[in-house]
Amino acid sequence: MLLTKRFCNVRAARLRSRRPVRAALAGVLVGVLALSGCSLLGDDSGDSPASGDGTSAPHATAGSGQDVPYDVTPLLKPAKKYFGAAVPGAPNSMKNVDAYTKMTGKQPNLVEYYAGWGDGFDATGVRNAWAEGALTLMSWEPFDTPVADIAAGKSDPYIKEYAAAVRKLNLPVVIDFADEFNGHWEKWGTNDVTPAQYVAAWRHIHQTFVDAGATNVIWAWSPNIVNPVPDVKLKPYYPGDAYVDWVGMIGYFTAGQDNSFDSVFGTTRDRVRTFTKKPILLLETGAMPGERRRADIRNLFAGVAADDDMLGFVWFNHKKRADWRLEASPLALKEFRRLAADDRFGFDVRKPS
Repeated sequence: MLLTKRFCNVRAARLRSRRPVRAALAGVLVGVLALSGCSLLGDDSGDSPASGDGTSAPHATAGSGQDVPYDVTPLLKPAKKYFGAAVPGAPNSMKNVDAYTKMTGKQPNLVEYYAGWGDGFDATGVRNAWAEGALTLMSWEPFDTPVADIAAGKSDPYIKEYAAAVRKLNLPVVIDFADEFNGHWEKWGTNDVTPAQYVAAWRHIHQTFVDAGATNVIWAWSPNIVNPVPDVKLKPYYPGDAYVDWVGMIGYFTAGQDNSFDSVFGTTRDRVRTFTKKPILLLETGAMPGERRRADIRNLFAGVAADDDMLGFVWFNHKKRADWRLEASPLALKEFRRLAADDRFGFDVRKPS
């Protein structure tokens, strides 16, 4: 695919080093699924996780033997913007997050990582991010499992075990299932999955988590920006407000297109607003290196700051088909660092008010 169209599907070339477990195996696995040393049920430490700031989980009920699900409400639309990053190895290792903090002058409070369908829940990573005041966002990608099979319940043992692990940890987590579904480049995209199948799978997963008591999840429904696929309607893919907390828009500033914020994101935002008022997070974004990157970064910060319904953004700091890393462009990095100092961006998610 031409790079000028790469903003539509950077996902296809990014983190392919994961080793997702086939759905057939996922259906019979009970107990441990290994991924970076993490078990499916998370670690086996005490029932009440630490908050990361030296206190117990804020919603534990003392002496009851039970804990109340973490209330994610204050995180759904906080007063300040999310300042997010996707960096290699995080959150299972926070080394590159710490390096990103040093480079940009601000601690990310939203850390995105990518997991294949069948991978175990990275409870250790979620704890690591939380300890540094960051929320974890997991992009859950069904590479080897048909979405129709998920909707039909064929992955239910896996989903139930995963939901139990999330509930046991009882820290807030953002889950984004099968994003960029409105493009043709993913296995779960328009060439392989109908809107009805996608919606059915999303609702089924969501309900399974609710049944497990895992209401500590923020659900991010995440289309690609519509610019490369203008004829694909978004509304038929929308699961409904009862199943979605955020709209997680994905889009990049690339060469060969107008780089104003509205040109990149405006059309998608306007279409989404015809059927939901849920707040929008730029779940994955970046700008190609080069002379224009500084202007792109200015447009990104200004566009997010100007819209009260725009929650923030996650910068994709990886080198894939293009070098999206900020360090690839020193002058643009300097501009990014200057704008990141704005107090409207970033806050400790453990204390969102």
